[in-house]
Amino acid sequence: MADAIIRLHAKDNLVIALTDLPKGAVPEGFDTAIPGAVPRGHKLATRAIAAGETVLRYGQSIGQATQDIPKGAHIHSHNLGMGPHSTDYAIGTEATPLPSLTPLSFMGYPRSDGQVGTRNYIGILTSVNCSGSVARFIAEAAEKDPLLSSMPNIDGFVPIVHNSGCGMSGVNEGYDTLMRTLKGYARNANFGGILLVGLGCEVLQVPDLVGQGRLRPDGNFRYMTIQGTGGTRATIAKGLEVLREMAEVAAKTARTPAPVSKLIVGLQCGGSDGYSGITANPALGAASDLLVRMGGTTILSETPEIYGAEHLLTRRAVTSEVGEKLISRIAWWEDYTMRNGGEMDNNPSPGNKRGGLTTILEKSLGAVAKGGTAPLSAVYKFAEPITETGFVYMDSPGYDPCSVTGQIASGATLIVFTTGRGSVSGYKPSPCIKLATNTEMYTRMAEDMDINCGDIIDGVPIATKGAEILEKIISVASGARTLSEDLGFGGAEFVPWQIGAVM
Repeated sequence: MADAIIRLHAKDNLVIALTDLPKGAVPEGFDTAIPGAVPRGHKLATRAIAAGETVLRYGQSIGQATQDIPKGAHIHSHNLGMGPHSTDYAIGTEATPLPSLTPLSFMGYPRSDGQVGTRNYIGILTSVNCSGSVARFIAEAAEKDPLLSSMPNIDGFVPIVHNSGCGMSGVNEGYDTLMRTLKGYARNANFGGILLVGLGCEVLQVPDLVGQGRLRPDGNFRYMTIQGTGGTRATIAKGLEVLREMAEVAAKTARTPAPVSKLIVGLQCGGSDGYSGITANPALGAASDLLVRMGGTTILSETPEIYGAEHLLTRRAVTSEVGEKLISRIAWWEDYTMRNGGEMDNNPSPGNKRGGLTTILEKSLGAVAKGGTAPLSAVYKFAEPITETGFVYMDSPGYDPCSVTGQIASGATLIVFTTGRGSVSGYKPSPCIKLATNTEMYTRMAEDMDINCGDIIDGVPIATKGAEILEKIISVASGARTLSEDLGFGGAEFVPWQIGAVM
């Protein structure tokens, strides 16, 4: 049983099973047989743990024992619950700059505002759900149009459809968040042009979204309403005509060399398991550090899934203001969940628990590993434009499609997504690279997973895997397709954060 378990920190009073352990097994370091079966990815006690005692993983608290736990026993929901987590934020005490590296380059689409895209789509953005079907009709017509389908340098036409925009207040936080999200998508560097389609009578009015200035700095932007254009068929015909004009402009932009400092990469995880914090997440953290050292930008998000580990981020904050802003978002979430009848420990999900994760503290400690070790240079609200380079944080729900939507609205031109259970998704206009946390799932879902990080368990160094991930990032940024792109994902994953009452 020498390779059956792994201990992650000298202070830990548990180890992780790397294979299914039957009752009576004697793993390395144990002098007695374990009293019950322990599934792979799950935890077992290295010594007797008394009820009320803190349980440690990564050298950090993941909760408290709710009953006495014998040595070798399975540690999970039946005997482990939430406990107090560290509030020793120690802002800035570990904000040590990483040594710079000479930037590598990728082949991207240069934009007039200095950004560089990894794709060159034309988007059909909607102000309200009521214009969603028409936006899809326009995109379908564009894909079938001989002139548009033969245009060079254009990756396709993306309808950006959602379920909001009306039946809401026009003056609250939810309205402001949706407005930021839609504007952010219109400005994302992966779009070479945007057609905005509204109904006409919605709360979120098209003129308010367009504003006083140009919504896109390159001017390749048009808008219309279905009511003003004359109905469904007239809007489809007019939309197709406008797209032909916009495509001629977008097609003139070709891929050119650009430093990776122009990349903005969203860091995500979903369907996590007991391996996530051991393999794929720290490997992605290593890739994040390499990119940051080359001047690039990476975005960590999912605030409910850093809860209990936020002190590891505040210690890396470059200023007290950055640290305090993250703490204020945690406080906002505590209030938000309380007034909506929820709680911050409503995570992990059933799938996470089947994979070996027990409390949000445990899940958060593994999730934070995606952010590497670089200083935290800024904290943003959901869909706020990213203006700082380096490792940054954007507040969002833990719900993956919603969180990625915010990252893309903030400027992410590529997403890297770790998964242990096997999440499948894609996020147009930004390509999504999937990292598998374990070899068994990677083998079973090889058509969906771009990179296997399960071989870290077999001895591949995390630094080596981080370099492999960075190489994949550069390749995809230069035009190589991800498996989720090949499968056609990206048409249903635009999910703005809906805050407030639906009326």
